[in-house]
Amino acid sequence: MEVKNRVEKLREWMSHQGVSAMIIPSTDPHCGEYVPHHWEVRKWISGFTGSAGTAVITLDKAALWTDSRYFIQAAEQLDGTEFQLMKERIQGTPSICEWLEYVLPAKSIIAVCGEMYSHQEFEEISQGLKNGLKLISFDVPFSEIWENRPELPTTQIYEQPIEFSGTTTKDKLNAIRELLNKENTTNILLSALDEIAWVTNLRGNDVHCNPVFVSYLLISKNSATLYINKSKVSTEIRETLSIQGINCQAYEDIFKHLSQLKDIWIDPATTNQAIYKSIECKPLEKKSPVSLLKAVKNKQEIEGFKKAMLRDGVAMVKFLKWLHPAVKAGNQTELSISKKLESLRAEQENYLGISFDTIAAYAHHGAIVHYEPDEISDIPVKSEGFLLLDSGAQYKEGTTDITRTISLGPVTQEMKEDYTLVLRGFIQLGLAKFPEGTCGTQLDVLARQFMWKAGKNYLHGTGHGVGSHLCVHEGPHQIRMNNVPAVLRAGMTVTDEPGLYLEGKYGIRTENTLLITPYLKTDFGKYLQFEHLTLCPIDMRPVLLHLLNPEEKEWINEYHKHVYEELTPYLNIEEKEWLKEATKTI
Repeated sequence: MEVKNRVEKLREWMSHQGVSAMIIPSTDPHCGEYVPHHWEVRKWISGFTGSAGTAVITLDKAALWTDSRYFIQAAEQLDGTEFQLMKERIQGTPSICEWLEYVLPAKSIIAVCGEMYSHQEFEEISQGLKNGLKLISFDVPFSEIWENRPELPTTQIYEQPIEFSGTTTKDKLNAIRELLNKENTTNILLSALDEIAWVTNLRGNDVHCNPVFVSYLLISKNSATLYINKSKVSTEIRETLSIQGINCQAYEDIFKHLSQLKDIWIDPATTNQAIYKSIECKPLEKKSPVSLLKAVKNKQEIEGFKKAMLRDGVAMVKFLKWLHPAVKAGNQTELSISKKLESLRAEQENYLGISFDTIAAYAHHGAIVHYEPDEISDIPVKSEGFLLLDSGAQYKEGTTDITRTISLGPVTQEMKEDYTLVLRGFIQLGLAKFPEGTCGTQLDVLARQFMWKAGKNYLHGTGHGVGSHLCVHEGPHQIRMNNVPAVLRAGMTVTDEPGLYLEGKYGIRTENTLLITPYLKTDFGKYLQFEHLTLCPIDMRPVLLHLLNPEEKEWINEYHKHVYEELTPYLNIEEKEWLKEATKTI
């Protein structure tokens, strides 16, 4: 009923404006994947809580597009509403443009909120519309429609010390200015919040689990301006910024100042349409150089990752030792397990919170790729079947992301076969050696090869970058089936996380965070390899050992030996004994 009332309020506004359809994405003015509650408009109006999805509302119809991670969740949450689920990248699913052409009369007006749509996406939709349909950018009054809309956060920002960042803000600004000179332009606007946090060596608490803060950063050849709610900036931070050559202005002043510039470089994928419309000059539209600069970690950031993984590994071992006896004793649920793991991480030095909401998915919930237990969905966990546990943490030194699928008791032969398929793909991707210039798409098949031979697959990506005490999902590189041309470089972090999901039965995923490092140099060029950063044993009980080849068995033994050696100095006698058994040679 709430969803229905919200949609009707929006339709009243649409009717008054002569608008036939409204497109509502999941993003915010900074085109982020995860956004402050204030901008969770798509979630509010549709009732679908997944992080990715686009709602489209006409005067008499509604639909929601999302990807394979959320098909099951979206179907459940949209049930009882008028929203029709549109499964992206599935044959027979119309695109948003195709659907609008089908349901709307010719020459209808379609609106988006200019602040919540990137310029690139706005142009793609505009060019994709036919039949005389026209896309316009509106300043949509969601605050009037949305009663008790959350306010924007006002928490203080804080410094990421040089011992963790490894490079001063001044040096980062100089590197960006060198690129400005190469492009023969004077200014660049950064809109992506993780890029701004990285350049300024500052962090914040404006987005759940992501240590970023709402702002814009305008960098010119001789100056730089941070546009931010000034109440969030302490005197000490303001002085630090000033020393690095950055002054502060009010967040909303960005529009006025952009209109005065004679040239500017913007990233059309992260610059919203409202910002774009405020620019009077012809901008240079090109991907932000900060995305790549940030993705290649320096020495201190790499050391920080290793320290963070060490702390995380200790917490994971304590948790795994606790898990089976606790489940056997009874009264454990997905939520209680999730809270226990968080409490053990919180005991670790420099812990600053989780890096995303924990996916503690038991039995059939494991097939919901991004399932997060809540008070309604929470179910008891028993001493049988699989528990899929995808979790991570923010430490001052770095960000962690790990998945383990744990057998809590008897499992079927089918479950063992699928678990082994996933494990083999996970190992083979991690063993890859590849020439410089390789992109993640070229390696993706290594993780899927055994599943494909068995006629099975998964539809999510295989790997993503991880930030240095920043966002757990970081580009520009990825490992996935669809083409992502960003090249893999030494110093990048990337996850390795193949999976298999059987709706109504179970889900399996194994994930480590990897570091790309130099391998060797030959007459054919330079080659790269992966180093596993994650320190946590892999459950070997469901593995069908006869399906593993000698190389895979050797890798498991070497990895488990490394995990044991790294973690035991920080464990008590009982924990060491547990880990010794969990990492025994196969």
